[in-house]
Amino acid sequence: MSSHADRYLVRPGRASDGAELSRLQAAVQLQPKTGGSPHSGIAAWVDGLMSGDHPSVKPDDFLVVEERSTGRPVASLVSLRQDWRLAGLRLPVTQVELVGTDPEHRGHRLAQRLFAALHERCAADGVPIQMIEGIPYFYRRLGYDYALSNGGASAVPAAALPAPEDRGMVVRPATVADATALARVDERVGDDGALVCPRDAAVWRHEIAGRASADLVRRQVTVLANGDEVRGYLVHGARLYAGGELAVFAAACERPADWPTATAAMYAYLGDAGRRYATADRPFTAIHPILDVDHPLARFGPAGVPRRARAWYVRTGDPIDLLGRLAPVLRARWAAAGLRWPVSELVIDTYGRAARLRFTDGELAAVTPAPGAADPSTDPGTHAAIPPDAVLQLALGYRTLAEVLDAWPDCLLRDRLTERFLAAAFPRVPNRLWTRT
Repeated sequence: MSSHADRYLVRPGRASDGAELSRLQAAVQLQPKTGGSPHSGIAAWVDGLMSGDHPSVKPDDFLVVEERSTGRPVASLVSLRQDWRLAGLRLPVTQVELVGTDPEHRGHRLAQRLFAALHERCAADGVPIQMIEGIPYFYRRLGYDYALSNGGASAVPAAALPAPEDRGMVVRPATVADATALARVDERVGDDGALVCPRDAAVWRHEIAGRASADLVRRQVTVLANGDEVRGYLVHGARLYAGGELAVFAAACERPADWPTATAAMYAYLGDAGRRYATADRPFTAIHPILDVDHPLARFGPAGVPRRARAWYVRTGDPIDLLGRLAPVLRARWAAAGLRWPVSELVIDTYGRAARLRFTDGELAAVTPAPGAADPSTDPGTHAAIPPDAVLQLALGYRTLAEVLDAWPDCLLRDRLTERFLAAAFPRVPNRLWTRT
């Protein structure tokens, strides 16, 4: 961990930090919503993460800035480790949350020190992707860029929700006995080419019954069932938003053909849930799916009010390594498109370092790093010059090659063959992420 010959030390969290970090984060997060009072939901979230019972977070997943003279934590963040899946390929990811600094210690670049330590840790542990949802523009200064969509599906007014129908599908609250079946659903829906964050049975048990009722990120997990058979799930908020909206965070069907019937059952259930949560001073107004606009729940559901998609900040410390990890996916996409590279190498320069994609009999065999060209725009050995942030967006399927070429004038391709080949390698990828918290 980084240390500094000044008044602060950056170190891993300890179990003994629990009370101080809970107090600190509750005092600095979401203060406009509490009028300056400590946020009880944040405190409960931190308590759960520090308890030792969380299935994927330990106390040392926190990074803490300690004031040397007092030994007190004055800033912290937590890295929530998880494995995403892209077209069946495992991608280790760190989601960054609860970044906060005591107001008395602001102005000393403590957040920057925490992120430097986090990035060092991720590089040492072989975690290629870090992501965070946060303050507009701020995290660009720390090497992040918008590279994943977040939301965009239309909000459905309460008056437009369907009445319940008996079509064989029901939605009911999940129990811990459903955890294994839910993990099986995640395994099966993760193979359709979308970007997903699958949960194993232990994580599902935690989502269903492991969080305190006050925890800000507690969600209500429900099961889509046909008789005794679990066919999917629906995850929504445990309370209404301030505007009376009920948020939907995830929805999945094990069988794609079930979606039309499942959607009707899900929206009918959500209408009942919204009305149960409603109070005299907070009436139920709408369903707010925090899902992509092309998510099946949005496509098969009632018409609603369009919402502009937000985005997550994402970073990779090594875009060449990320391309290497994606080699099996790239190979499969080229094979599906019937494409074979005609020479032994394809060189993608990222303005500093280059990726050499080596081919055997037209099929991708390896991706290796190499020094970049002094001027990739004129280098005869370079097939494509793509800025690192654009590589990240392509790798995650956030933008297509055509969109990257339109947005980045310094994204350069040698010829039409290179363009055709890379366009097949990097299609837009459906985002079905419900990340762990």
